[in-house]
Amino acid sequence: MTALSAFVFDAYGTLFDVHSVSAEAEAIAPRQGGILSQIWRTKQLEYSWLQSIMLSPAAPRDDFAALTGKALDYALSQLMVTADAAARARLVDAWLGLAPFPDAADALASLAPRPRWILSNGTRAMLEPMVAQSSLAAHVDGILSADQAGIYKPSPRVYQIAVERLRVAPENIGFVSSNGWDAAGAKAYGFTTFWINRSGLPVERHAAPPDYVLGSLAEFAALAL
Repeated sequence: MTALSAFVFDAYGTLFDVHSVSAEAEAIAPRQGGILSQIWRTKQLEYSWLQSIMLSPAAPRDDFAALTGKALDYALSQLMVTADAAARARLVDAWLGLAPFPDAADALASLAPRPRWILSNGTRAMLEPMVAQSSLAAHVDGILSADQAGIYKPSPRVYQIAVERLRVAPENIGFVSSNGWDAAGAKAYGFTTFWINRSGLPVERHAAPPDYVLGSLAEFAALAL
């Protein structure tokens, strides 16, 4: 940890609970809010990977806001839930106010004065209001979006954004994510990786394991101290 001079965090699922949209989903799909949220998130990630692979002049990349809307439409269709335009807009807008995990603010605070940045697939228009209205605002030094690379994580072009902005060698950047695929991509790029494995999942087999596997941001904060 003493060799790390900056930290970069994934936003969705790591600092902010993507399933905090379940309450809004439940209002639109009674007794199915949880599963709607799960399908939505799964398809959102799947679309980001597929669009990165399929990227060409004939198949341009949607930004994360548009992709999130398309993933929601798929989830609603799979569950055969009908949502009018206003209800759909409320669900999409819920991504602008995701709840931070309870231990996120303390974890970020423990790293000061070292830089603490977010690197996310989300657009800045999605990320900035979410961070600004949260308890994390005082502990985040900057926000980087995959839009700058024109592709989604886990493309190395996205991780390169952080190196260029922070002007720190990859091995001296601590990358923190709750997504196993993201931790794998960051490790392959050369970051020192911290996988926040809240669900006790197996380590991914297609890439080198992360440097640290932790059960929560609170555990990460204790290690950082």
